[in-house]
Amino acid sequence: MRPVTIHTTISAPREEIFDLVADLSMRPAWGDHYLEDYRLARANPRGEGAAARFRLNLPFAHEWGQIEIKKADRPRRIVEEGGFGRLGRSRLVSVYDFVPAGSSTRVELTTFSEPGTFVDKIKHTASTGRMRRWSRKSLDRLRKIFEEGSDATLSRATVAGYDAGKAPRFGDHIAATHGVGPADR
Repeated sequence: MRPVTIHTTISAPREEIFDLVADLSMRPAWGDHYLEDYRLARANPRGEGAAARFRLNLPFAHEWGQIEIKKADRPRRIVEEGGFGRLGRSRLVSVYDFVPAGSSTRVELTTFSEPGTFVDKIKHTASTGRMRRWSRKSLDRLRKIFEEGSDATLSRATVAGYDAGKAPRFGDHIAATHGVGPADR
């Protein structure tokens, strides 16, 4: 797929925008229109080494993919690399640049892929326009998060269904023996 570059201007400090984009657990808040079955691949969702798995709805197939943050140069640039398709043979790269523009921030997103086979090349060529629309919509949704705000909490991804709010804490998951609870020990 040819490189697709989209940009938008957001009225917020670039450090705040960088922190939201560098947190892969927050990606469903502004990218769930094209990232289906999105889940984290590692427990730490922020910064270099953070990774996520998802499914893309391409014109001719549903492709599984994975991304990992390879470089996070706060607050200037985030480089994500990964693969998608059968056995992850097609390479996927996304580059976010955060450029100060007065009191606002210009966010530039460049995505491209390198197909693994000839059939993948045909699929990628057919999906260039779709990727441009998806990228445009995701940056518009990112801008709305900062500029319009919302009373509702933003949706978050977890590690393959892991919910930290329901995790066992300090032995509370151990069944009480003889009527003595964890707090009574």
